[in-house]
Amino acid sequence: MSQGAYKITEEFEACLAEYTGAPYVVAVNSCTMALFLAMKWHRVEGRTISIPQHTYMSVPCYIHHAGARVLFLRSPEHLTGPYKLRPFPIWDCALRFTRGMYAAGQTQCLSFSGPRKHLKLGKGGAILTDSAQAARWYRQARYVGRHEVPYHEDQFDMIGWDCYMQPETAARGLLLMSAMPAENPDLCLPYPDLSRFGCYTSGNIFPLYPEDEP
Repeated sequence: MSQGAYKITEEFEACLAEYTGAPYVVAVNSCTMALFLAMKWHRVEGRTISIPQHTYMSVPCYIHHAGARVLFLRSPEHLTGPYKLRPFPIWDCALRFTRGMYAAGQTQCLSFSGPRKHLKLGKGGAILTDSAQAARWYRQARYVGRHEVPYHEDQFDMIGWDCYMQPETAARGLLLMSAMPAENPDLCLPYPDLSRFGCYTSGNIFPLYPEDEP
């Protein structure tokens, strides 16, 4: 994967690392899959994850897919900037993209999907981390468990997922990053109240709205 067309994805990751200040960046096909891989790395199975009641619907979907349960916290209809998937150091940063945004110890998940994002790729996301071990795992997990060798030479040792960022998307990202402002304001977008839908809360045994965590 480190040769040929896939080299452009590595170049885009390096560009994102320089811009955000993250030691390691792993590009994937969506923020949803970035969050999912982050949850798998942080071993959320059997745990409860607290998120705002107003957020994008894929977040509770993939909390369940990762083997955890959802606890909705009271939140305004308009979501602004990033939020933490408590109690884990995973941050949904779909509404933030600005220079120097990375904070040590965090796993930040970016979104480049949709017409309102600062970096408009149509589809795409990335994971920011300061863990070399995590970055190696994310790179293998995002590409059906492949190592960075031709597949007919690989020695497979992981059941991975198919969420690699395609070179065409990365190439567009590099082009747009050349004109990216140094600072971008956090986005503020309206989202439905997901706590109203039983598909997200079924099986949960706690109140919908506990005392908000600090």
